[in-house]
Amino acid sequence: MLTMERRQLLKQSVFALAAFSFSRNSYAKEEAALLAHHPLNNATDIIRLGQNENPHGPSSMTKKAMLEAISSSNRYQLDLNGEVRTAIAKLTGHSKENISLGAGSSELLGVVSLWAAYQKGNVVASEPTFKLWMPAARKMGLVTKLVPLTNTKHNDLQRLIDTIDSQTKMVYLCNPNNPTGTVSSKIDLEQFIKKIAPEVIILLDEAYTDYYDSPSMSYLVNAYPNVVIAKTFSKVYGMAGARIGYILAHANTIKQLNEFQAWANAGPSAVSMQGAIAVMKDEAFINFCKTENIKAKSILYNGFDKIGIAHIKSYTSFVYFDTATYQKDIPALLLANNIIGARSFEQNSSWLRISIGTTTEMEKVVQALI
Repeated sequence: MLTMERRQLLKQSVFALAAFSFSRNSYAKEEAALLAHHPLNNATDIIRLGQNENPHGPSSMTKKAMLEAISSSNRYQLDLNGEVRTAIAKLTGHSKENISLGAGSSELLGVVSLWAAYQKGNVVASEPTFKLWMPAARKMGLVTKLVPLTNTKHNDLQRLIDTIDSQTKMVYLCNPNNPTGTVSSKIDLEQFIKKIAPEVIILLDEAYTDYYDSPSMSYLVNAYPNVVIAKTFSKVYGMAGARIGYILAHANTIKQLNEFQAWANAGPSAVSMQGAIAVMKDEAFINFCKTENIKAKSILYNGFDKIGIAHIKSYTSFVYFDTATYQKDIPALLLANNIIGARSFEQNSSWLRISIGTTTEMEKVVQALI
């Protein structure tokens, strides 16, 4: 990758982060507008199933650590950055030099996009997939080439490879994919990585691998410096609002990516970092969240089966389902029952995504649909 003057680099970072913020704010406005038109928008018992949040977190250990961290929040947490990266390295089997922190993995997706966009060209990604980072990439001149999913709603790995051309700077792959919940096998992912030229960045978004211990490709980062893995504490760890995530990559790649941050590893707050350290030790809470996710998802699956709604087995905290045979407007019906979140990710499609809440919340979803 090419290097650049730091002043120019920071200027470019500001533009990219502004574009990223615009995309994120647009998503928030969409939900706000939905609530504004709902007759019960002032209700306190709204069930929110639109952003794949963990309904059980943060854990008691996490909250305790975060509360204690408030008293030291007047100081810069330089040593704590290293402690968090060391704890993550122990968890993933890497060294802390393989890790960079950010305020959620979404911020870091933007950083990697900026790194790729510096040389101009295009990025190849699936459609539909997680797109929050795309406006920033386009703003920086990285044209997006979208590849349809397979008939089974999986990432079409071979077609992604075939779409790469001489101007491709990055390939983005969300696995398990959002919004479909489908997952590619370890063998297929290995072959995918090996077939892509080393000068093309491979950005793998693994936000949901922890729910089912889906295959992570992080063990390949030292052998393939073009592979960058994005991870987050927002999902199974229950810290979406705390904003802390990380990327795993070759140490030299991490050094280059850190240059695209005004202050490397300083995105998360002291409170967030202490929470992350605590929750990584809280195996009981993580196992509870995984188990409850399966239980709540089974309730939804069974309800869909009774109604006759087709759905995809999900390896995440959300479910993708087809409303083609259902005669009612599901988002409107759920809204009438104080439930928000079911939404479309494909134009002119009957497929919707809904997040998985608690078992009680999913029972209410099923009751509203029957």
